[in-house]
Amino acid sequence: MKKLFLILAGLTALFLAYATYLALKVAPTDALQGDVYRIIYYHVPSAWTAFLLFFINFIASVQYLARTKASLQKAVQWFVIGIGVVGVIATFLPQVQALLPTGMRPSAVATTVLAIPAFYFLLGWKFPGDRMDMLALTAAEVGVVFCTIVLVTGPIWARPVWGIWWAPGDIRLTSTLVLWLIYVSYLVLRRFSSSAQTQIIAAALAVFGALDVPLVYFSIWFFRTQHPQPVIGGGGSMDPRMLHTLLISWMAFLCFAFLVCWSRFRLELLKREAEQAEAMESLVGAGTAAKASLPLSRSAR
Repeated sequence: MKKLFLILAGLTALFLAYATYLALKVAPTDALQGDVYRIIYYHVPSAWTAFLLFFINFIASVQYLARTKASLQKAVQWFVIGIGVVGVIATFLPQVQALLPTGMRPSAVATTVLAIPAFYFLLGWKFPGDRMDMLALTAAEVGVVFCTIVLVTGPIWARPVWGIWWAPGDIRLTSTLVLWLIYVSYLVLRRFSSSAQTQIIAAALAVFGALDVPLVYFSIWFFRTQHPQPVIGGGGSMDPRMLHTLLISWMAFLCFAFLVCWSRFRLELLKREAEQAEAMESLVGAGTAAKASLPLSRSAR
């Protein structure tokens, strides 16, 4: 396992280096923004990666809450299957297609809908028991890191283009900040709360926080915003070399996020195993002390 991790780490480093080379040397300069636009190759992949990690956190949190009761778990499974079937069929109905933003393909929406049941059952199979809660925590932690990169690189990009660091009334900027604050609150709750219900409360908070992700994504379609319109998935176009570089950068970021999540998950697993071993030692020690005191009590009589 350690050897595989080192191999993947080396490949990820090469992938990141290649993506940086494409971003700085191969991708053409934007005609309007100049070279400052190249921050897109870090800003946008970080946002996409954060959204994916928050999505995984959402699925893991729903799974964790559903496992509290067998009947609830079965009901949620059928509900998720229903979402996949109805969602795919609905995206190809003319009435639904008329509601989609201009340029958004129904096939892309159908693929996104199918990802919900696919991730739900895949994660449920690969992460049984408390490992689902560990996955939720790991995805949230790494997702917050990438969301922080988005909030840092955004103003750096905005300053020379918009003339200001931050536009308080911009719905995408504000909703992204709210998303970051929700998940930071989630991590603070997980870190400092010692209640027996902490994991359940945190999972409920994560489900609530995930509702902000679609708002962040669709805000530039449904609200007047200073943020640029999308150039992928409708609303514009992009030079093929720019698009190639952007996708390569995203793949590199995904590999890096996977490695960080892998390392963090293993660390959390070892931590909980150590806590369980310590608890067992305490119980064994308490039982031994009780047995040792038993003859003394009888002799005292």
